[in-house]
Amino acid sequence: MLKISNLRNIVTGDIAIDLGTANTLVWIKGQGIVLNEPSIVARNVVNGEIIAVGNEAREMVGRTHSGIETIRPLKDGVIADYKMTDAMISGFIRKIKLSRIARPRIVICIPSGVTDVEQRSVMESAEHANASEVYLIEEPMAAAIGIGIDVSKPIGNMIVDIGGGTTEIAVISLNGIGTIETIRIAGDEQTKAIVDWFKEQHKLGIGERTSEDIKCTVGSAVRSTGDKIAVKGQDMITGIPKTIEVSSDEVRQALSETVFQITTAIKNALDKTPPEHSSDIIDFGIILTGGG
Repeated sequence: MLKISNLRNIVTGDIAIDLGTANTLVWIKGQGIVLNEPSIVARNVVNGEIIAVGNEAREMVGRTHSGIETIRPLKDGVIADYKMTDAMISGFIRKIKLSRIARPRIVICIPSGVTDVEQRSVMESAEHANASEVYLIEEPMAAAIGIGIDVSKPIGNMIVDIGGGTTEIAVISLNGIGTIETIRIAGDEQTKAIVDWFKEQHKLGIGERTSEDIKCTVGSAVRSTGDKIAVKGQDMITGIPKTIEVSSDEVRQALSETVFQITTAIKNALDKTPPEHSSDIIDFGIILTGGG
């Protein structure tokens, strides 16, 4: 695992990758974030050829024929399909023209508590992308550093990182992670909850892409009477295309169970937090991050 002090030695051309279940971000020293795309691969089923990665692959989700499949190679924050993860990272590297950079050092964010085998799989994928050195850093720690927190101080900072596959709640202090609570309820489960809601409440079939768009456009955890959105799908009774209008408050109801589970996990983490760190959290609040 990467030592925090080593972050000061990052030089121009070095790369950081946030390899997420839902999205992958690539950052280059001196350039900032150069890529932010869905962690999806499209593959030819017959010959195994990789057709597209990222945005182009997402456009194919739910719209492919039997000869093409779309794959999410990461599940719950870790590699579920090593070969497809390898192909995805290579595809992203080609997009950012990494070949012009001579064997960079790469830092990759990983969930807290991943196994040694899972860590090795991530490192090998980066090594195949021509990295000279590969370092791993836990996602809550990376998030804290990214927003400017001095993690070396003896102050407890609570980070809630809602990703695609997992939600991590961590208390960070003295360059380390103390309290940690992880649940497999995050953005992907919320997307599924919206699909299920429309199926049960409106007898309307919608796809993953439509559900995610709804979540990102009008999704909310608090009661609201504001925005409305037109949702297109398939009438599950007649089988014909249908459009309905829903409010942001209805989407809130669809998400309520997942939000409850996340807030319960936060309460559990607070219960485990030492009193002095609890005092710090009262003073500085809870930091919410993630791309789920």
